[in-house]
Amino acid sequence: MKFGPVAVSEAEGTVLAHSAKLQDSRLAKGRLLSADDIFALQAAGIIEVVVARLEPGDLLEDEAAARIANAIDRDHLTFSEAATGRINVHAAVDGLFVASRSVVDRLNRIDPAITLACLADHVPVRAGDMVATIKIIPLAVAGRLVTQAAAVLQGEEAFRVKPFAAHRVALIATMLPSLKPSVMEKTCRTLEDRLRLSASTLVCEIRVVHTAPAVASAISEARRDADMIIIFGASAVADADDVIPAAIRLAGGRVDHVGMPVDPGNLLVLGQVGDLPVIGAPGCARSPKENGFGWILNRILAGERPGSEDITGLGVGGLLMEIPTRPLPRALTGLQEKPVSVSIVLLAAGKASRMGAAGRHKLLAEFDGVPLIRRSAQAALGAGAGRIIVVTGHRQDEIRAALAGLDVITAENPDYATGMASSLVCGLNAVATDADGVLIMLADMPWVTAQDLKALTAAFKAERGQTIIRAVSDGKRGNPVILPRSTFEAVRQLQGDIGARHIIESAGLPVIDVDIGPAAHLDLDTPEAILAAGGILKG
Repeated sequence: MKFGPVAVSEAEGTVLAHSAKLQDSRLAKGRLLSADDIFALQAAGIIEVVVARLEPGDLLEDEAAARIANAIDRDHLTFSEAATGRINVHAAVDGLFVASRSVVDRLNRIDPAITLACLADHVPVRAGDMVATIKIIPLAVAGRLVTQAAAVLQGEEAFRVKPFAAHRVALIATMLPSLKPSVMEKTCRTLEDRLRLSASTLVCEIRVVHTAPAVASAISEARRDADMIIIFGASAVADADDVIPAAIRLAGGRVDHVGMPVDPGNLLVLGQVGDLPVIGAPGCARSPKENGFGWILNRILAGERPGSEDITGLGVGGLLMEIPTRPLPRALTGLQEKPVSVSIVLLAAGKASRMGAAGRHKLLAEFDGVPLIRRSAQAALGAGAGRIIVVTGHRQDEIRAALAGLDVITAENPDYATGMASSLVCGLNAVATDADGVLIMLADMPWVTAQDLKALTAAFKAERGQTIIRAVSDGKRGNPVILPRSTFEAVRQLQGDIGARHIIESAGLPVIDVDIGPAAHLDLDTPEAILAAGGILKG
């Protein structure tokens, strides 16, 4: 492929490198220029364009991406259509995403023109989550390079999604006078939450005294009805002959490993009794935050049987949080806690394609005489939060006019047509630099009030900005949500028409649900929905 400027008169049959504005339309980047296109360019007064001229054997970017994608085993995966040299790969099932760094690296080192990016190895995913993306960088690439890339993917597996299998799990909890019953009840609820993604169930909970014989007897009882046994000890494991590993052996099982190079999660015990895996859970597993216990549990739920070799290989990337140290008393530090701050990002850039072709914009529909976008912005302002950012894109001049006089910042998203992810990134990049969290609000939810937003931000501040806050109605998740600063970098990596759900579910952070009633679910996507909600369409 040869790349560079040429006279329009000589450009027929080449690939347009940059979009060109005509009198009444636009020629998109990547277009194979026809004789009619040349005429239209000349009519627009354009005398030179930058193009790619294909050489024998070259493939256009979309065809190249498609050939590479076709070399991947499609089991439990779905693939988007090629567009601008990109194909996105999504999980077709709930499961564990696994990847081979060596295979992915080998493909990426064939030529800089061919790239494959994917999630980290052994990450839990939901059906529909993006797991990988293939991108051809230039407008065309040599066919021999594409053939090499396809051969790499056909020869070895670069990645896959291992479906979760539902397990019947038995919980054994040991008791000491120092352990409150409320802690044990919370442990049970947290474990049930961890099992939900795999459709696994907790079939029994057995509480016994903290001795090896008592735990061994409970193991023998639990194995009759369970596929997996998880033991929470009232006291941390301190030795390979401590209560939990000793109990596994006493029950006729074997201990495969004690301890792991993951923090939190160091004090895990892994063994089996017969064919049943047995996990001695570290204390951190009582928390919903990401920890080494969750890593091992997900592998087993996806059909893997991790051993010592797997566990001892988890050290790189195994430091999941700062190891706590004893804080100085506040009176001695002379410092006051910094107030928790929240910025609000109001998403108003979408094309609203379900509104039909009549030119009516849902965010300009009026409720009680006020455009919906202005109504949503007023609710955000009434929440008493920090900076309010409205992300605009489609028909942004009209949206900005509807916001006239309000103390909000508008952030233009030129890539709004690519989907919600670009608007999230655009809004996040405009929040206050010292914001501890960002409240993500959809502009088409007319019944979300300032009081609802205050309730969400109050919950976030009560948790010192370390928790994800999610609006719900009758236990069903909805919007808005508040994401803490620790998730910002993950948000910036989002692409395509996806929101923050995967981040919420995989961040390893506690999620607190705040019930705001039906407002959490009512978003307006069609003319009928707007009229039913009492709105008046304009346009």
